[in-house]
Order: sequence, then C-alpha cells, then structure tokens
Amino acid sequence: MFKTTDLYDKYLESLQVAAPVFRDFGGRQRFSGQIVTLKAFEDNSFLKAAFETDGRGKVLVVDSGASLRCAMMGDVMAALGASNGWEGVVINGCIRDSADVAKVNLGVKALATTPRKTIKRNQGVRDIPLSFAGVQFNPGDYMYADEDGIVLSKTKIVE
Repeated sequence: MFKTTDLYDKYLESLQVAAPVFRDFGGRQRFSGQIVTLKAFEDNSFLKAAFETDGRGKVLVVDSGASLRCAMMGDVMAALGASNGWEGVVINGCIRDSADVAKVNLGVKALATTPRKTIKRNQGVRDIPLSFAGVQFNPGDYMYADEDGIVLSKTKIVE
C-alpha cells in the first residue's frame, strides 16, 4: 500500500505534485493508475462514455475548466465507473450527490459540489495533455492519490 508522502520522499522532484486544491469525495481515498484524460467544459457526455469502457488500472482525469457552475459527475456516473473497474477520477470542477458518491468504491477528487447538472452537448476531447493544479496530466503517465494529495510519474513506480 503506497503513501504519496513516501513516494515523494523516495522519488523527490522526479514526481510532479499537484497543488492541494482537491477534496476527497469517493468511497476510496487511496487510488492509483494509468492516466486517461478528458477535456470537457460543463458537459459530461464524454465522461460517461469513458466510464462505459474497461477502466481496470486506470484513472480518469477531467478538466472542466475549474467550473463551479455545474457538476460533471454524480452518484449514477460514479457507480458506472466503479462497475467498469475504474480506479478513480480527478475532476477540475464539481460533482453532485456527494453523500452517495462517498458510498461508491471509486476514488473521487474534485474541487467542490453543486446540485446543478451539465447540459449534454456531446462535446469533449480525450487523450490530450491537460494542465491544471500546477501540473501536467499526460495520457499514459501514472497517478498516485491519497489523503495527502496527488503525485504524478512518467512511469509506474508502485505495483
């Protein structure tokens, strides 16, 4: 079982450390996996499509432009991701249904909660580098997240 503090102590500045802007909402606070990215502003159509695929060993990173106007994910979407094996999701934006999301076996980090849902416009871009929280999330890199934060590595450092 890894701890981000121990990973940082061992690998130091070879890791990227995300700014501490995220709150934990999921049923799992410790999660890791290979990064899959999604850029989608206030539209969770592509998030749902990603969660419908096999997510074993993967973490979905969603950049919704730090929007606090609507939630990119709720309990139904979290359950979908968990049922398809996703390790976790990091959302540069909001979620909703947080009490129910906390019961789902999925790591969930987001900025905040709001009751408003997205409008479905089927817009988004997958598998591109994303920059927020002071780091760059690259598809195929690895993320390790726990109660102390998020660290990123170009290679897998924990089995």
